[in-house]
Amino acid sequence: MTQDKYVVGAGGGGGKGGGGRNTPTEADDTLQSKQFATVVDLISEGEIQGLEDGNKSMFLDDTPVQAATGTNNFEGFSVVTRVGTQGQTHLPGKFGPPSDPTPVGVEVKKNAPVTRSIAGPNVDRLRVTLTISALQVLEDDGDIVGHSVRIKIQTKYANETEYTDVIDDTVSGKSSNSYQRDYLINLTGTLPVDVKMVRVSADETSQKRASSTFFQNYTEIIDDKFSYPNSALVGLRFDSSQFSSIPARKYLVRGIKVKIPSNATVDTTTHPGRITYSNIWDGTFQAATWTNDPAWCLYDLLISERYGAGVPESTLDKYDFFAISQYSNELVDDGAGGQEPRFSLNMLINSRDEVYNVIQQMTAIFRGIAYYGAGTLQLSQDKPSDSQYLLSPSNVVDGLFQYQGTSQKARHTVAVVAWQSYDTRGDVEYEYVEDHNAVAKYGIIKKDIKAIGCYSQGQANRIGKWTLLSEQNLSETIQFSVAIESGIILRPGMVIDVADPVRAGFRRSGRIKSATTVQITTDSSNGLITSLAAADNDPKLSVMLPTGLVEQKVVPAGGIRPLANGTAEIDVDTAFSEAPAAGSIFLFQNNDKNESQQFRVAAVVEAGEGIYGVSAIAYNSSIYDAVENDIELTNRNISNLSLIPNPVESINTQEFLYEEANGVFVGASVSWSHDRANVSEFRVQYRIDNDNWQALNTSSPSVTLRNLRAGRLYVQIQAKNSLNKGSQITLDDFQLEGKTAAPAAVTNFSMIPVNGQARLTWTQATDLDVRVGGYVRLRHSPNLSGVTWQTSTSISEQIAGSATEAYEDLKAGTYSAKFVDSGGRESLAAALIEFTKADLLNVETVGALSSTEDTAFTGAKTNLAVDTVNNELELATTGSELQPLGDFDLEDGNALLLEDDSNLGLQGDSALHQSGTYVFNGGNTLTLSDVFSLRLDSTLRARSFFPYGERIDDEPDFDLITDLDGSSPNTCDVQLFIRTTQDDPAGSPTFTSWRRFNNAEFKARGYQVKAEFSTGGPQEQIAVDQLRIQAEMPRRSVTGSVTTSTSADVSVAYGTGNKFYVAPSVGIVFTTNASGDYYVISNSSATGFDVSVYNSSNTRIAKTVNWTATGYGIG
Repeated sequence: MTQDKYVVGAGGGGGKGGGGRNTPTEADDTLQSKQFATVVDLISEGEIQGLEDGNKSMFLDDTPVQAATGTNNFEGFSVVTRVGTQGQTHLPGKFGPPSDPTPVGVEVKKNAPVTRSIAGPNVDRLRVTLTISALQVLEDDGDIVGHSVRIKIQTKYANETEYTDVIDDTVSGKSSNSYQRDYLINLTGTLPVDVKMVRVSADETSQKRASSTFFQNYTEIIDDKFSYPNSALVGLRFDSSQFSSIPARKYLVRGIKVKIPSNATVDTTTHPGRITYSNIWDGTFQAATWTNDPAWCLYDLLISERYGAGVPESTLDKYDFFAISQYSNELVDDGAGGQEPRFSLNMLINSRDEVYNVIQQMTAIFRGIAYYGAGTLQLSQDKPSDSQYLLSPSNVVDGLFQYQGTSQKARHTVAVVAWQSYDTRGDVEYEYVEDHNAVAKYGIIKKDIKAIGCYSQGQANRIGKWTLLSEQNLSETIQFSVAIESGIILRPGMVIDVADPVRAGFRRSGRIKSATTVQITTDSSNGLITSLAAADNDPKLSVMLPTGLVEQKVVPAGGIRPLANGTAEIDVDTAFSEAPAAGSIFLFQNNDKNESQQFRVAAVVEAGEGIYGVSAIAYNSSIYDAVENDIELTNRNISNLSLIPNPVESINTQEFLYEEANGVFVGASVSWSHDRANVSEFRVQYRIDNDNWQALNTSSPSVTLRNLRAGRLYVQIQAKNSLNKGSQITLDDFQLEGKTAAPAAVTNFSMIPVNGQARLTWTQATDLDVRVGGYVRLRHSPNLSGVTWQTSTSISEQIAGSATEAYEDLKAGTYSAKFVDSGGRESLAAALIEFTKADLLNVETVGALSSTEDTAFTGAKTNLAVDTVNNELELATTGSELQPLGDFDLEDGNALLLEDDSNLGLQGDSALHQSGTYVFNGGNTLTLSDVFSLRLDSTLRARSFFPYGERIDDEPDFDLITDLDGSSPNTCDVQLFIRTTQDDPAGSPTFTSWRRFNNAEFKARGYQVKAEFSTGGPQEQIAVDQLRIQAEMPRRSVTGSVTTSTSADVSVAYGTGNKFYVAPSVGIVFTTNASGDYYVISNSSATGFDVSVYNSSNTRIAKTVNWTATGYGIG
């Protein structure tokens, strides 16, 4: 092998100069191994319109793939897009998933090609990798330069006999290191297939030349063939050498297609995405297309069952969306000398969220709200609107409106709105908006706003203006309640007129009494005067039509006429479309501080049965021009509250009792009349007698006072305006009876005999202090006429005041009843019911066991005396004197007396005992021969009176004296008590305890009866003129049979438990009777008798006889 050798050193000397040399050079490497990155991006749900402008709308690291001039900014790239249709084709293989390579690593020589067989049945493509160890030439002068080599790749399928060239490539350039190149081969024939790599260039024979080729590896590729239906895709394949990492991708697309009305056209040039309408919409839709109209984008998101909420389309009001679309697409000033749609939607939803949140975000774009009403989704947009409903005290619960505002410190003066810009590929920009006047007054109070879906600086500016102007001027809210007739009509988003006389200072609204199409008659002329309708104050009348719509007409000068009957007539210059209904609302207003307030309804909620609560926020129609055209905001003239209110009139006070914490208390309802003009609130002050004044404020012309007491109630009321200026004070006073008033009388008092008792019934007491803490008192008199409460005595214990019936002993005479309240005060009049007892009982009066005490009253007496003149038993004197007060009508040192009773030697100043006891039968026991059952009926007749007068000076309130002549005290009473024993009274008997007694049945050997007298004071007297006990035993008969003896009398015993009280009469009947037979009864007693039967010869004979003993008493 011959090698060229070079000697490098200093040139030789001599001659004309030394010899020169060439400096070797090496060319730069021009070949680099290439790798491609493949990316598939899911852009959106489909179907979308597609890329805005082809490759110019794709950005890699913020650089467009294709420049505006059409030249490519990148090399070696390919793009495939799919718009997301249902039947779209799959992405081609190069965008399929990666596979692992199969190594080969064999050098390919000119005469030694390398072949591999691919047997997999599902392989779609093959990636073959060629490796060249180095590609260069070392020239003789030492320079290193590029080189080239040619290769082929051939295939032969199972059904072929020859190889076919599929790749013929010459690699040219310089590479001092290993260089690789990939070849993608589509397999189109029948597998298996042989793949052969062939070197066409000659093999190198010199070490100065390098071009060795290797079949490095191959990769079998099986396509998944996923088409991703309904998904918009972009597939990118690019040379990785142009990026250090996978670049960030951005796409400018015209997004998802949505249904739009049949009369709509989408602008694709001047204002891309904006919709314009022609003619009248027939309610149908055309084929889906792209638009940035927020209304129809929301409509699509709601009805889509694949990627939206799946709301049934039939439940949506498409005309609401249509109206919102029209307003959103109107052109407004964009702030840069041009125009743009008022609202556009450009947003990407790429995360899961609650449906409600997404809806609220999208409705906020067009300044709207969404709510559920009547089972469907309702939409409303904040835009200029005429009033749709009228509200006044006439159709508001209690006529009350409540207002609330925000603190000035909470209102922002500067807004910083974040929006996205197409110029910066969707990066966030910030729009600074300020309210100059507010900044000057309150300084900078910043609010950060994120404008969702906003790619317009002009729209961002309008959002900021709207926010600041709304906070500064429309922060007031109003709350009120309405009946169902209004509650079912009011809806969020509606603009309403509110005529509040409390805030306006006068009445401007009410109800229509009658109407034609050109005139209404109002329910009242209050506040309606002729001067309100003048030629220079623009008077207008608004009414609610039967259709539910509000219609407004101009009122001619002098068109208001108050009438003598308290109503007023109002004319209009042009006719209403139909006559308002009677009872509907009217509203009058002019521009002279007499305009209505306007609000936009924010919420309507059910607050109770037939009641709806409404909240609304202030509305000003001039804000729209202020935002879009920089026209100064104007405010309505709604009030004249600086006027001093008129005094209140006609104060009315109603006393009542109420129950609280198991107690009864006194209250009063105070109401008054007022025209409510210029009134913010009423100040009420009150006191009882000379107590300290108490004060409270109320916005209603009535107030309820609680926890009062009896006395003189003094009330003073003053109307005040919003500036706290008050009217003249109106005074009034009222006498409160409190719980000192006597209860109402018992009503519907009746009696029915039931099983030997008297069932007494009555209507429940109307007085609360009777039902709670009070009781019912029942009395009885044996008389059937001339009966009074004072001539009756009690027959029962206290009965609960809430009761409506009682069972008492059945007695002939008159029953009476009174209510007694918790303070012990009785009804002024007693209810009476008479009863005549029928003698239907088979009883025998037993005189020996009865006791008639009158008129001698010989029984044992304690603190009692007998009036022998009137034959009455009365309370005796105590022996002490009543002390005169000495300050009222004194005569000879004695108090004025209204009546004297000289029969007992009373001198008018002697005190009486207040209690006494009388024991029947001389204090002795009424004794029976044995233990018997008996019925005791009582007769007690008494009268109550003041025997020698009442001390007038003893009365705390002379007005409360009900009987000036001192004839009828109500607290006197006589009650009967009884005790019994079954022991022999002659021995050491044991008695039962004393118990109340009127009529009763007992089983006893003996009994004692006493009468207990009681009064309410030492001046009161009760006298008894009849006091009797009548003993009764049942009549009865006992029967039997016996056979007499021929030798002696036969004894018959009535048996145990059959003893008569006295010997009964006995009757005998023979079973057979011979002529001349007779019987003889002897030794007849209460327990039995002896009997014999004799024949006509007076000889005892044996004979069966039937006997019957008839008497009374069961012992």
